[in-house]
Amino acid sequence: MDYSSSSEEVESSEDDEEESNGEPSEGSRDAPGARDGDTDSISTMVVHDVEEIGGTQTPYGGGTMVVQRTPEEERCVLHSDSNGYTNLPDVVQPSHSPTESSKGQSPPSKDGGSDYQSRGLVKAPGKSSFTMFVDLGIYQPGGSGDTIPITALVGGEGGRLDQLQYDVRKGSVVNVNPTNTRAHSETPEIRKYKKRFNSEILCAALWGVNLLVGTENGLMLLDRSGQGKVYGLIGRRRFQQMDVLEGLNLLITISGKRNKLRVYYLSWLRNKILHNDPEVEKKQGWTTVGDMEGCGHYRVVKYERIKFLVIALKNSVEVYAWAPKPYHKFMAFKSFADLPHRPLLVDLTVEEGQRLKVIYGSSAGFHAVDVDSGNSYDIYIPVHIQSQITPHAIIFLPNTDGMEMLLCYEDEGVYVNTYGRIIKDVVLQWGEMPTSVAYICSNQIMGWGEKAIEIRSVETGHLDGVFMHKRAQRLKFLCERNDKVFFASVRSGGSSQVYFMTLNRNCIMNW
Repeated sequence: MDYSSSSEEVESSEDDEEESNGEPSEGSRDAPGARDGDTDSISTMVVHDVEEIGGTQTPYGGGTMVVQRTPEEERCVLHSDSNGYTNLPDVVQPSHSPTESSKGQSPPSKDGGSDYQSRGLVKAPGKSSFTMFVDLGIYQPGGSGDTIPITALVGGEGGRLDQLQYDVRKGSVVNVNPTNTRAHSETPEIRKYKKRFNSEILCAALWGVNLLVGTENGLMLLDRSGQGKVYGLIGRRRFQQMDVLEGLNLLITISGKRNKLRVYYLSWLRNKILHNDPEVEKKQGWTTVGDMEGCGHYRVVKYERIKFLVIALKNSVEVYAWAPKPYHKFMAFKSFADLPHRPLLVDLTVEEGQRLKVIYGSSAGFHAVDVDSGNSYDIYIPVHIQSQITPHAIIFLPNTDGMEMLLCYEDEGVYVNTYGRIIKDVVLQWGEMPTSVAYICSNQIMGWGEKAIEIRSVETGHLDGVFMHKRAQRLKFLCERNDKVFFASVRSGGSSQVYFMTLNRNCIMNW
């Protein structure tokens, strides 16, 4: 693999880190035989402990759904005699969901569920610590003619059918007398990796099928292709944000005490686990992008064959562009200093395939910088909020030539264009203040709150589904790809666990 010929010096001792040798991490061992708040709080989403794929699990309480193995897990069991690095890092495999489930149904939710039911959502069957509510108007007949029976969603309570005659989406039809029923596997499900991290998980990125996990104290790899082991890669270094660019052999990170933009070579990280390339082992495994400190956020934006790296600093935004061989590194492209507001969140758009604009969020609102002229202006300032705001996400709407956005902040979201004009007379309103907001490939957005995970249409803000927690807990979005959405829980002691939600293909098309 190519390495950058950058001659930057090694960082000072303040950023010194301990290099792990790819051994299973001690800090990720399970707590002995404990029932924890996360386990107790996992219900209608079928939650499987992915590590325990062999043998029979002990239920975490009466009526818990039966754990099923996916075909992918069956293959892992059959190859359990391998070296534990099964095709590491592998390409992403097609997702598979269990086709069977238990027949138990949970009693009506008493903890806020009535609020979602009053919005026209119906509680889905099953027992877990997240109680799922869905919008019946979103379930449409599939390609095979299957429809979802109302009785399957409301537990056969015929007296409630009148209540379900609401106008969620104009023109939506629910067949109340279907001949076929949709398999349970077509509803979203959540799985939990049993490994517990002793420090808070701050970020993660998929590398093939495996998950790189950044914490307060280091970088680790969660082996999803094998037995769910965790391998330490970098120790004693804080990882705040990361992205994998496999085609460039790069892991981009904001890391270290000084929040530098450091790039690691994937071939070097791979060798720390496999130890099969002496030449790679001799080389320095990372370099820095520029000489920047205090990076708050970055965004990798691909436009045609160009990869831009947009970086938010204390009072400025830097734009870098990827220079291929012989340079093989990100090089400075544009710099915008002395901005009127400190950028906390940053993105880049190409309007109508021609004009580059930086969009950034601050504690005052959202703003834009024209890349060609350098002129900055406000896009949206929520004047109805007197205090500072927390910007959550800048989401460019599909099929709008990079001109229209959903801007999420606090517990709201507004639809505007890149010139600051309101394009939809609607305000997205989350049920509670989310800790994370993210766009997922099903053309939906997800919001993680302490009481619930909400799934909404990105086009309209319509509430499509809810996972209620049975007890409050803080959840943080990590990353998503195809039909997998990864997030982490953070408990009071600082320990974290990784979850992933599977939205299978039919679910994505019909939710």
